[in-house]
Amino acid sequence: MSTILFYCILGILVIQYGVDTLLDYLNAKRFSTALPDELDDIFDAAEYQKARNYHRENYRFGMTKDGVSLAVMLVFLIVGGFGWVDNYAAELTDNPIVRALIFFGVLVLASSCISLPFSYYRTFGIEEKFGFNTTSKSTFFADLIKSGLLTTLLGGGILAMIIWFLQQTGANFWWYAWGTFALLTVFLNLFYTKLFVPLFNKQTPLSEGSLKTAITSYATRVGFDLKNIFVIDGSKRSTKANAYFSGFGAQKQVTLFDTLIDDLDEKEIVAVLAHEVGHYKRRHIVLNLLISIVFTGITLYILSLFIGNAQLSLAIGVDQPSYHAALLAFFLLYSPISTVTGLLMNYISRKFEYEADDYARETHSAIALISSLKKLSKNNLSNLTPHPAYVFVHYSHPPLLDRIKNLRA
Repeated sequence: MSTILFYCILGILVIQYGVDTLLDYLNAKRFSTALPDELDDIFDAAEYQKARNYHRENYRFGMTKDGVSLAVMLVFLIVGGFGWVDNYAAELTDNPIVRALIFFGVLVLASSCISLPFSYYRTFGIEEKFGFNTTSKSTFFADLIKSGLLTTLLGGGILAMIIWFLQQTGANFWWYAWGTFALLTVFLNLFYTKLFVPLFNKQTPLSEGSLKTAITSYATRVGFDLKNIFVIDGSKRSTKANAYFSGFGAQKQVTLFDTLIDDLDEKEIVAVLAHEVGHYKRRHIVLNLLISIVFTGITLYILSLFIGNAQLSLAIGVDQPSYHAALLAFFLLYSPISTVTGLLMNYISRKFEYEADDYARETHSAIALISSLKKLSKNNLSNLTPHPAYVFVHYSHPPLLDRIKNLRA
């Protein structure tokens, strides 16, 4: 049985790579599409060519990175690498929780070392070449260290919790893990911008002036209690612009990138804000939270059905069955199901984006939102003609032309 599971894991990895490669190829074939007439008022030929070159370079880079990742994973599985790591952890401790932490810690560290050159090249090669990168090398490595520490604390804590629940309750662990995950998810949604964002970026309240007056006036008109409007120093790392809404209730907050304020005029910024308010008014924040919690519960329940099966550990080359090895094997086997749930989440997300656009159109201005979307797409060198299949699988937001069509409807 373990041999069958081993080949299933290999098959899943290869098939997923093949599907992703096909989608990337189909998407890349459309880079040569002519500039859509709808966008010729903001793109000229040279700018559009630059956008296509940017996506071609990212396509080639992604193919190399994905190919290396697949090759490393296949070799590691075939030569019994997971068994080696588990034996190393077993030599250091008999404690199941500590052993699990060492096992996954070694794997995460190895993965980080492999991905580091690719991350460095993407930032200081591709993003630098096309004028996006403003990250200093000290900031780049400081981000790596901070992210690593957060992963160790949060990821290690969650892993230790799961192993402890398994030891104490067996297959019923999923109830306790689900409740803990639900509380953690709500907590992170409420306090993410206060606890974690300041570790990487500086947030300052939007200063008094005509922009704040316009935003406050709009919020009052639509009955939206907005006390927290912050500007984040996104220009510290990139020239790309963004805005996002976080939290709910008294903790809700709108965050504008400083690059967004530089790129758009006042009415366009209010249009972007109206879109974010639309997410809140249409209950998208809470709905996304509930959907995430439900999917987590389903995953944990399915995990509870298989976690005690010794064949899972044997399938990845670990001779001594353990919860942590079974956990890794399960998520490798579960990836097709997680792909399906990802498709559903992306579909829901695109639907929510249309609804938020509709709200901005109804309460502010379709023209201003269209103008802001065009400028942001131009400045971010967005892909203007993505393949529909690629959009269906990977996009959480509708393509620009589809959003414009909806706003003009």
